[in-house]
Amino acid sequence: MPRTTSRVPRTLLAATATAALALSTALTTATAPAVAAPAPVTAQAPETGTTAPAAEAGTTGATSGFWACSVPSGYTYTGSRSSYTCSGGASYQTTEFYVQPPADGLWACRTMPGYTHTAVMSSHTCSGGGSYTTSQFLLYKPVTGMWACSVPSGFTYTAAQQSHTCSGGASYTTTQFLLRAL
Repeated sequence: MPRTTSRVPRTLLAATATAALALSTALTTATAPAVAAPAPVTAQAPETGTTAPAAEAGTTGATSGFWACSVPSGYTYTGSRSSYTCSGGASYQTTEFYVQPPADGLWACRTMPGYTHTAVMSSHTCSGGGSYTTSQFLLYKPVTGMWACSVPSGFTYTAAQQSHTCSGGASYTTTQFLLRAL
């Protein structure tokens, strides 16, 4: 038995897609909150075996992330991997770091002077491709009235509380500090 098919003209398909997009945009705009809270910077290192995103690969400014054999002073890193790139042609792998300047809301593999951290999470991202987890720290410039996991230089604290926020997902609680600038 011959098979029958119906052919929809391309212009009709294009018009339908355009109408669906317009409707989707209108609904999203109508239901979006008037003011959105800023989201933490979630830029993480590209997955192991990949390169930096194309937009970052060609930039060398202070705000770009890049893979490096060491972490320069004033920078932090948001991921690490084992590779032959930094071993100087040897047959063993060394650690390579995805380097970024510190920024508010950045999940980093280490804390930075001039910043505090407001949360900790356990992750494989900073372990160099290992099977174990390490801590990542949510960085922020300290300000009076901020709850933080540590008390940075130039600050004291006016209250403390127990919380899971700074324990990296562990079952125990750690202390958070309500900061006050000196």
